Amino acid sequence: MILPNVEDFLAALPPNKAIAGLDLGDKTIGVALSDLRRVVATPVEVIRRAKFTEDARQLLALLAARGAAGIVLGLPLNMDGSSGPRVQSTQAFARNLERLTEMPIAFWDERLSTVAAERALLEADASRKRRKEVIDAVAASYILQGLLDRMQHMKGAE
Repeated sequence: MILPNVEDFLAALPPNKAIAGLDLGDKTIGVALSDLRRVVATPVEVIRRAKFTEDARQLLALLAARGAAGIVLGLPLNMDGSSGPRVQSTQAFARNLERLTEMPIAFWDERLSTVAAERALLEADASRKRRKEVIDAVAASYILQGLLDRMQHMKGAE
Protein backbone atom coordinates (compact mmCIF):
# COMPACT_ATOMS: atom_id res chain seq x y z
CA MET A 1 0.00 0.00 0.00
CA ILE A 2 1.22 3.45 -0.89
CA LEU A 3 0.94 5.75 2.09
CA PRO A 4 0.55 9.53 1.81
CA ASN A 5 2.81 10.62 4.67
CA VAL A 6 5.59 9.57 7.04
CA GLU A 7 3.22 9.18 10.00
CA ASP A 8 1.05 6.62 8.20
CA PHE A 9 4.13 4.84 6.84
CA LEU A 10 5.65 4.58 10.31
CA ALA A 11 2.35 3.29 11.75
CA ALA A 12 2.17 0.57 9.07
CA LEU A 13 5.65 -0.80 9.78
CA PRO A 14 6.22 -3.79 12.07
CA PRO A 15 8.79 -3.15 14.80
CA ASN A 16 12.46 -4.08 14.51
CA LYS A 17 12.55 -4.58 10.75
CA ALA A 18 14.68 -2.82 8.15
CA ILE A 19 13.37 -0.23 5.71
CA ALA A 20 14.59 -0.10 2.11
CA GLY A 21 15.38 3.14 0.33
CA LEU A 22 15.29 3.28 -3.47
CA ASP A 23 16.77 5.74 -5.93
CA LEU A 24 15.08 5.05 -9.27
CA GLY A 25 17.00 5.96 -12.35
CA ASP A 26 16.37 5.24 -16.02
CA LYS A 27 19.08 2.58 -16.10
CA THR A 28 19.52 1.57 -12.46
CA ILE A 29 17.80 1.25 -9.09
CA GLY A 30 19.98 2.19 -6.13
CA VAL A 31 19.08 0.23 -3.00
CA ALA A 32 19.89 1.08 0.62
CA LEU A 33 18.73 -0.55 3.84
CA SER A 34 18.34 0.66 7.39
CA ASP A 35 19.49 -1.17 10.47
CA LEU A 36 16.78 -2.89 12.54
CA ARG A 37 16.52 0.11 14.89
CA ARG A 38 15.99 2.36 11.86
CA VAL A 39 18.75 4.81 12.72
CA VAL A 40 21.37 4.33 9.99
CA ALA A 41 20.98 3.86 6.22
CA THR A 42 23.59 1.83 4.35
CA PRO A 43 24.04 1.55 0.57
CA VAL A 44 23.52 -2.08 -0.47
CA GLU A 45 23.29 -2.66 -4.19
CA VAL A 46 22.64 -1.20 -7.62
CA ILE A 47 20.19 -3.13 -9.78
CA ARG A 48 20.57 -2.71 -13.54
CA ARG A 49 17.12 -2.06 -14.97
CA ALA A 50 15.67 -4.23 -17.70
CA LYS A 51 11.87 -4.33 -17.70
CA PHE A 52 9.55 -3.78 -14.75
CA THR A 53 8.73 -7.45 -14.06
CA GLU A 54 12.41 -8.40 -13.92
CA ASP A 55 13.35 -5.29 -11.94
CA ALA A 56 10.58 -5.96 -9.40
CA ARG A 57 11.46 -9.66 -9.11
CA GLN A 58 15.11 -8.85 -8.43
CA LEU A 59 14.28 -6.02 -6.03
CA LEU A 60 11.68 -7.95 -4.01
CA ALA A 61 13.97 -11.00 -3.78
CA LEU A 62 16.75 -8.77 -2.40
CA LEU A 63 14.42 -7.09 0.09
CA ALA A 64 12.99 -10.43 1.24
CA ALA A 65 16.49 -11.84 1.74
CA ARG A 66 17.44 -8.78 3.80
CA GLY A 67 14.21 -8.77 5.83
CA ALA A 68 12.94 -5.37 4.74
CA ALA A 69 9.47 -4.41 5.96
CA GLY A 70 8.86 -1.17 4.05
CA ILE A 71 10.01 0.75 0.98
CA VAL A 72 10.70 4.44 0.58
CA LEU A 73 11.15 5.75 -2.95
CA GLY A 74 13.00 8.94 -3.69
CA LEU A 75 10.59 11.39 -5.33
CA PRO A 76 12.52 13.46 -7.90
CA LEU A 77 10.71 16.77 -7.53
CA ASN A 78 11.91 19.79 -9.47
CA MET A 79 13.88 22.36 -7.47
CA ASP A 80 10.76 24.54 -7.20
CA GLY A 81 8.83 21.59 -5.71
CA SER A 82 6.77 20.90 -8.81
CA SER A 83 6.28 17.47 -10.39
CA GLY A 84 7.65 16.48 -13.76
CA PRO A 85 7.85 13.34 -15.90
CA ARG A 86 10.34 11.66 -13.53
CA VAL A 87 7.90 12.05 -10.60
CA GLN A 88 5.15 10.48 -12.69
CA SER A 89 7.47 7.61 -13.65
CA THR A 90 8.40 7.02 -9.99
CA GLN A 91 4.76 7.06 -8.92
CA ALA A 92 3.88 4.60 -11.70
CA PHE A 93 6.71 2.29 -10.54
CA ALA A 94 5.30 2.46 -6.99
CA ARG A 95 1.76 1.67 -8.17
CA ASN A 96 3.02 -1.34 -10.12
CA LEU A 97 5.16 -2.51 -7.19
CA GLU A 98 2.21 -2.09 -4.82
CA ARG A 99 0.42 -4.90 -6.71
CA LEU A 100 3.30 -7.30 -5.99
CA THR A 101 4.01 -6.71 -2.30
CA GLU A 102 2.24 -6.17 1.01
CA MET A 103 5.04 -3.87 2.20
CA PRO A 104 4.04 -0.27 2.86
CA ILE A 105 5.48 2.17 0.33
CA ALA A 106 6.19 5.86 0.89
CA PHE A 107 7.87 8.69 -1.00
CA TRP A 108 10.62 11.02 0.19
CA ASP A 109 11.76 14.23 -1.47
CA GLU A 110 15.08 13.34 -3.08
CA ARG A 111 16.14 16.76 -4.31
CA LEU A 112 19.92 17.01 -4.20
CA SER A 113 20.42 13.43 -2.91
CA THR A 114 22.56 12.52 -5.93
CA VAL A 115 24.53 15.76 -5.55
CA ALA A 116 25.17 14.96 -1.87
CA ALA A 117 26.12 11.38 -2.73
CA GLU A 118 28.54 12.56 -5.41
CA ARG A 119 30.11 15.04 -3.00
CA ALA A 120 30.53 12.34 -0.32
CA LEU A 121 32.17 9.98 -2.81
CA LEU A 122 34.51 12.72 -4.00
CA GLU A 123 35.46 13.50 -0.41
CA ALA A 124 36.13 9.79 0.11
CA ASP A 125 38.47 10.00 -2.90
CA ALA A 126 36.52 7.33 -4.81
CA SER A 127 37.69 6.86 -8.39
CA ARG A 128 35.42 7.96 -11.23
CA LYS A 129 34.74 4.29 -12.08
CA ARG A 130 33.87 3.45 -8.46
CA ARG A 131 31.62 6.52 -8.14
CA LYS A 132 29.72 5.44 -11.26
CA GLU A 133 29.26 1.94 -9.82
CA VAL A 134 27.90 3.00 -6.41
CA ILE A 135 26.40 6.49 -6.84
CA ASP A 136 22.79 5.26 -7.04
CA ALA A 137 23.07 3.10 -3.91
CA VAL A 138 24.70 5.99 -2.05
CA ALA A 139 21.92 8.33 -3.26
CA ALA A 140 19.37 5.74 -2.01
CA SER A 141 21.06 5.83 1.39
CA TYR A 142 20.72 9.65 1.47
CA ILE A 143 17.03 9.33 0.64
CA LEU A 144 16.50 6.68 3.31
CA GLN A 145 18.57 8.57 5.90
CA GLY A 146 16.36 11.62 5.41
CA LEU A 147 13.29 9.53 6.22
CA LEU A 148 15.00 7.82 9.18
CA ASP A 149 16.05 11.19 10.62
CA ARG A 150 12.48 12.45 10.27
CA MET A 151 11.15 9.31 11.99
CA GLN A 152 13.62 9.78 14.88
CA HIS A 153 12.56 13.42 15.20
CA MET A 154 8.91 12.33 15.33
CA LYS A 155 9.68 9.79 18.08
CA GLY A 156 11.48 12.47 20.07
CA ALA A 157 8.46 14.78 19.82
CA GLU A 158 6.08 12.19 21.31
